[in-house]
Amino acid sequence: MSKPAAVEPPSLVGSKIRMDIVGLIAAIVAIVVVLLLPTPEGLSPEGHRLAALFIAALIMWSTEAIPIAMTSVLVLALQPIFGLGPLGAAFASFMSPPFFFVLVMFAIAFAWVRTGLASRFALWMISKAGTDSKRTVYVFMFGTGLISTIVSDVPSAAIFMAIAIGIFDKLGLQPGKSSFGKAVMMGIPIASLIGGVGTPAGSSINILGLNIIEQNGGARVPFLHWMAIGIPMVIILLPIAAWVICKFYPPEVKTIGDIEEIHKERQKAGSMTNPEKKVLVVMAAMLVFWIASTWYPAFDTTLVAILGACVMFLPGMNIFNWKEVQGAVGWDALLMIGGVTSLGQLSSRTGLAKWMADSTLSGLADWNIILVIAFISAFIVAIHLMLPINPVIVAAMIPPIMVLATTAGVNPALYALPVIFTASCAFLLPLDAVPLVTYGKGYYKMFDMFLPGVVISIVWVVVMTALLMMIGPLVGLI
Repeated sequence: MSKPAAVEPPSLVGSKIRMDIVGLIAAIVAIVVVLLLPTPEGLSPEGHRLAALFIAALIMWSTEAIPIAMTSVLVLALQPIFGLGPLGAAFASFMSPPFFFVLVMFAIAFAWVRTGLASRFALWMISKAGTDSKRTVYVFMFGTGLISTIVSDVPSAAIFMAIAIGIFDKLGLQPGKSSFGKAVMMGIPIASLIGGVGTPAGSSINILGLNIIEQNGGARVPFLHWMAIGIPMVIILLPIAAWVICKFYPPEVKTIGDIEEIHKERQKAGSMTNPEKKVLVVMAAMLVFWIASTWYPAFDTTLVAILGACVMFLPGMNIFNWKEVQGAVGWDALLMIGGVTSLGQLSSRTGLAKWMADSTLSGLADWNIILVIAFISAFIVAIHLMLPINPVIVAAMIPPIMVLATTAGVNPALYALPVIFTASCAFLLPLDAVPLVTYGKGYYKMFDMFLPGVVISIVWVVVMTALLMMIGPLVGLI
């Protein structure tokens, strides 16, 4: 028998309703104010109207004035009303390759969970930690980061969080009072976000950003070329992040007790099942084709992901059925990807991106390349505090930054890639969807993440800038 739905306290419900109303009013006011202002010099009337729609959408996404998924659909319906093109064109840009990549990757991530493969991997990693609590923090972060290179960030964090809570319960740790619990629960989402930049398939943001680069006339960034930068980032950043977390929040317990419980869980799981083996084989084949796409562009990352997911549905695979997958799809995230892709395409077509570059970024054109890359990365880190919605950050920032690169005579991908990479650097506050996975359990407070997050973010900017400058010439970016 299912449990009755939890009822929110009246004060929280009232607060949310007030926020909804404030967000909706703010969006309407923003549209009116922007449209009443004279069209800026150098911006087309269509670009002016798009700016009004874009600002209103950002407000509604941030405040959730209406559900995120419905705001994403609303931006399509409003495009003809704002004179930005027919509804058919809006839907055509909505159903982009990133949309389908996100859809099938939800299915692939569910396959890992459904078959028990993810839990088996997590238990294997934790069993290697021994009983030392500090080493346990490292292993939790390494394991999460590793699996996140090919599985979406949110399920990667959720898998290791579930195992961590089991250990906390065994130790009798109380949420909000344990430094060890704080370190682990903060480290898991940070590691997941770091691991997500390892490969283009590690995060939907990566695919969205790469697609926007190509849509705006930039050169294709091959899978292996991305990995040449992404994998070293993961290898360098993961141990540094774990060290920083343990320095700020050293575990108050020396050991996690008897590791025998973890071994018992592994024994209970038994030998690897046929469905688990099938998922491993499919994932291995997908990885091979993804890497092969470096030389054979026909093996597009999204195409390979779609085919891999379809194989899992074939008769005889016995991995899952469509009804199960439907429940595992994050429809809010999926529809938001479609909405921001549509707005991103319009920003280039209407000239809004060029106007933004000319009016706000033109001063960077004469800067040294190293300084520009570092500045872009630092700006993206900071903007997470105001706009903690990674798809919107990527869609809004890449087009004008590519214009800046063209003006400066630089490969547009060289300036756009820091936006995509650093969109995952959401460590200052737990506002992004990935940190929210563990934040809701109460083991750390909102501002507990800020100081270690600042340190890790600074290291991120330095490491990513250095790798782009060192490896960029080898992969044709410089």
